Amino acid sequence: MENRKELRHWLDNLQLSHPLVIAGPCSAETEDQVMKIAHQLKDTDVSYYRAGIWKPRTRPGMFEGVGSLGLKWLQRVKAETGLKTATEVANRNHVELALEHDIDMLWIGARSTVSPFIVQDIADALRGTDKIVLVKNPVNPDLPLWLGAIERLASANIEKLGVIHRGFSTYEKTKYRNNPEWQIAIELQTKFPDLPLINDPSHITGKRDMIFDVSQTALDLNFDGLMIETHSDPDNAWSDAAQQVTPETLVQIMKDLRIRKEFDAEAEFLTSLNNLRAQIDVIDNQLIDLLGKRMKVADGIGKLKKEKNVAVLQSKRWNEILGKMVLEGEEKGLSEEFTLKLFKAIHQESINHQEKIING
Repeated sequence: MENRKELRHWLDNLQLSHPLVIAGPCSAETEDQVMKIAHQLKDTDVSYYRAGIWKPRTRPGMFEGVGSLGLKWLQRVKAETGLKTATEVANRNHVELALEHDIDMLWIGARSTVSPFIVQDIADALRGTDKIVLVKNPVNPDLPLWLGAIERLASANIEKLGVIHRGFSTYEKTKYRNNPEWQIAIELQTKFPDLPLINDPSHITGKRDMIFDVSQTALDLNFDGLMIETHSDPDNAWSDAAQQVTPETLVQIMKDLRIRKEFDAEAEFLTSLNNLRAQIDVIDNQLIDLLGKRMKVADGIGKLKKEKNVAVLQSKRWNEILGKMVLEGEEKGLSEEFTLKLFKAIHQESINHQEKIING
């Protein structure tokens, strides 16, 4: 993988003046719906028209796609609009049908990436293909599992490879549908800079009004493109209605996004600087989120102390924590002075929370 610089060739050969844009409905619903959206997108920044033909759903009884009939609609899209086509495949039969209908780009979904057996079956069916194959991150935050899927495809002599970052499932509810866990995508990008990296803000956010901000973060982190679900009537979509945008909104998003290009040494410096700053922004947001969670735990401790009439400050426990954190901070390259200041501030905020509950 480290020496597979040909991985970027398919992207470079597109000669785009903007990040790669893959857009279209979550699901192909009817032929009229597919064609209407395609014609609305044909003169935009969109290069690949995506539509789910087979939809892996969490529970039975939900709309699971129109099946192979939709592939004929995608053929018509390419013939009438010139847009290249893309769809998800989850087994050998899907692959064979997609290749038969000359679909240009195939992606393996998050639920499939978790299974090496499924990925291997798809890799065998695609062996030697010249089609572009993208792999979404697995549902769980497991970078080796994600890379393992890419390695299986590379071993099948599939050269036009890339990955899609669509966030990771979590039992705990957050503002995202799937937590971005940006550090995982950043680590993948650091290890394999020649592997094209596409962001899927639709599945990360689950809400159309958050798509712009996540897209901007992705571009600041040097992602190569975006996959955004687009529907002419998103509120009445047959699947994932809340996360789809209209074609008009997609065009506006692409106009408003700040896209940084590398033209000279100074621009390259600024791009690298902005990338590092974007990484710091991601980590800062994680720190705030973790501190918020810590204070909720402190609230729980405050309630227990109130019930048992226990003093807020427990000096022995506090000194044990502080000593431990100083040692762990030194291992991470943090000075004792910094660690003491940081945890004293956190401890004081925790005391404030508990006192409000006890005196409340």
